[in-house]
This record gives sequence, C-alpha cells and structure tokens, in this order.
Amino acid sequence: MELTVGPNQFFWDAAIWRDFYLRLADEAPVETVVLGELVCSKRLPFYQVHFPEVVERLQAAGKTVAMTSLALITLKRERKLTAELADMGLEVEVNDLSTMAHLAPDTAFSVGPLVNVYNEGTLGWLAARGATRICLPPELPLSSIATLAKAATIPIEVWGWGRLPLAISGRCYHARLHDRAKDNCQFVCGDDPDGRAVDTLDGQPFLAVNGVQTLSASCANAAYQVPGLREAGVASLRLSPQSEGFVSLCGLFRELIDGKIDAETLSAKALPQAPGGRYADGFLTGIAGVDWSGDQATAQHHIARA
Repeated sequence: MELTVGPNQFFWDAAIWRDFYLRLADEAPVETVVLGELVCSKRLPFYQVHFPEVVERLQAAGKTVAMTSLALITLKRERKLTAELADMGLEVEVNDLSTMAHLAPDTAFSVGPLVNVYNEGTLGWLAARGATRICLPPELPLSSIATLAKAATIPIEVWGWGRLPLAISGRCYHARLHDRAKDNCQFVCGDDPDGRAVDTLDGQPFLAVNGVQTLSASCANAAYQVPGLREAGVASLRLSPQSEGFVSLCGLFRELIDGKIDAETLSAKALPQAPGGRYADGFLTGIAGVDWSGDQATAQHHIARA
C-alpha cells in the first residue's frame, strides 16, 4: 500500500508552504504528492512562484507529482487557470469535472475525493476517459470501497488522515465572520492554518471552516481500518497536510503499513497534533461519521485485561 499527500487545503505563508514541500521531498516516505490550490483561487498567486523549485525537488526525490484543480470553478479567470494546468507537463488531479473539458481526450489524469465516484458505472467511465488513479469520496463505507476496488481496473485510493472535506460554497465563511466582503477578505483564513473550529450553540464540536470550505471538526484517521482497506484492494492512503508534525505523521503511517507499529501506537503518537484534537473513522465503519474505532478497541482491550 502506498501513501499520497493530498493538496494543502489551507492558506499558509508562501515561505512556510515552500519549506513544507521541500521537507516532504527530503524526509517523507510517500510515493505521490499533489500540489496546487484546491479551495480558493485568490490564494494561488502567493505561492505559485515556488512551483518549479518544489516540483523539481520532489521529482528528484523519486516522488510522483500531480497538480490539483480547484474544487469549484466559476470565474473566467479560474477557467483560464484550469486550462493552464494541462500545460505544466504534470498529472492533473480532477476535483471538479469541468476540468476535463480542458484536457485533451488522450491526456491521462487522476481523480480526487471531491468527485462523486459512488458506483461502478462512474468509475468505469472515468477510467475509460483516461483516469489512472481515483481517490474515492471520504464518506463511502468500507463495503462500498471494496465493491469499487474489485470492479476497478486502475488503482483506488482512500482518505487516510486529516480534516474531511465536506462542502464548497460560493460564500466565504472566514470573510463573513470578520465582517468583510468576500472580495475584500484580506486573506483572514491564513489566521487559521488548520481551519477554524465551529461549535454548536451549546458548545459541542460541529464543523470547521476554511474560507469557502466546510470541513469535519475531527481529524479522520483510518489507522484501525488499514487491514480491511488492504484486503479490499485499496492501493493507496491519502494524507492531508497539516501545519505541524506532518512529516512525522507520514513516517508513522509508513511504519503502520509496513507492520512495524499498530494503529493504537500511531493514534497515540499523532493525537497531540491532530487537527481538532480528536479522531473519527465512522464513514468507513458505516455507522456515523463522527464515530471512532479507537474507542471500541480501547474498551475491548480493558475488558480483555480485566
């Protein structure tokens, strides 16, 4: 099983962004890295000047590099940016199907988790159109993942770590929170490098926001589900970037996949820097998205010891 670093969902200072990926190139035991802007096209000019250096360094380290499309392409400027992706000479990861209109029929591409690949027909159509890798939507249960992986003729990837992408809106939550217009947001989303927590009126963790994006409050962690995912035929786990401890996290997942540590060890070591401070893998187990297998495993361990 391989590891893929998905596109950074958040807005970081350009120097921090650059150093993050250069360190990934030198130290992270991952096979694929997806670069680019997924959430807000206004962020892109701040760091795109570093693309050539980062791509060269990642490729020199033996990593496959892809460029993501935006999750929601609406403006003429964004359509132009999307058309230019194909000219970079790198694999394009499609996260908005309108991206495919800008790809030549014989151009290979990959598909990100924001495209609704829920059945064998969609999967087969994308593969026939040229998809070489598909990361399934994170809300699919393990039973559906197994069905799709069995039907697939290309590698299937599953979300393994990070705040789950739930929705993209035309409205910028960060700008509205600070009484600013979307066009004059002053990039306030940069104040929350792993998203801003949103609680219910009675103080319960609910969601997180990231500019125009809605995310899960908790951090998805598929560690306890790796055996089932491997048995289902999943080829790769996707790890979503976070501002602290990410290279170490990549190492922990590599050790887990290689059988050097167990899910309990990984989860305990990674928790202090997990966005939201708590885990969930309930979408995979098919019960409720917020559920966490580690709670059940810990309870069973205590029962066994008693």
